[in-house]
Amino acid sequence: MSTQPAVDPRGPRFAAIVTTVVLVVVLATDWWPLLAAQTVVFAIGAFVGLRPAPYSVLYRLLVAPRLQPTGEREDAAPLRFAQAVGFAFALVGTIGYAFGVTAVGIVATALALFAAFLNAAFGFCLGCEMYLLLQRLSPRAGSAS
Repeated sequence: MSTQPAVDPRGPRFAAIVTTVVLVVVLATDWWPLLAAQTVVFAIGAFVGLRPAPYSVLYRLLVAPRLQPTGEREDAAPLRFAQAVGFAFALVGTIGYAFGVTAVGIVATALALFAAFLNAAFGFCLGCEMYLLLQRLSPRAGSAS
C-alpha cells in the first residue's frame, strides 16, 4: 500500500467520466486550451495528490453526498500513476496542437481518451494495470539476485 490514503473507487471513475467528456470536446473542436487545462488536472492528480485534484473535489462536494457510503477502497498509488500517464499524453497533445502539429495533438488526445473511456465505461483503469505490471516486473528493493 502507498502512504496516500485509500480512495473510494467511485471517485476516480467519476473523474474518468468527466475526463472522457473533456477529451471528446477537445477532439471535436481542436480547442487545445481545454486540453491544456486537462493537462493541469492530470498534473495535480499525479504530482500533488488525488484529494486536491479538481474532479476529486467535485466528486466529494457534489456526487459523494448523494451516494450510499461504501467501505470499498483502492490504493492511491496506481491511480496517481494513471494520472501521470494521462498527464504525459495530454502534454504531448497540447504541445502538438499549440505548435500546429495537429496530427500529434489528435493522436495523443485520442490515446488519453481511450484510457479514460475504458475506466469510465467499464471500470478498467489502464494506467493502474500498467502500474501493477511494472510493480511485478521490477526487482524488489533488498531482494537477492
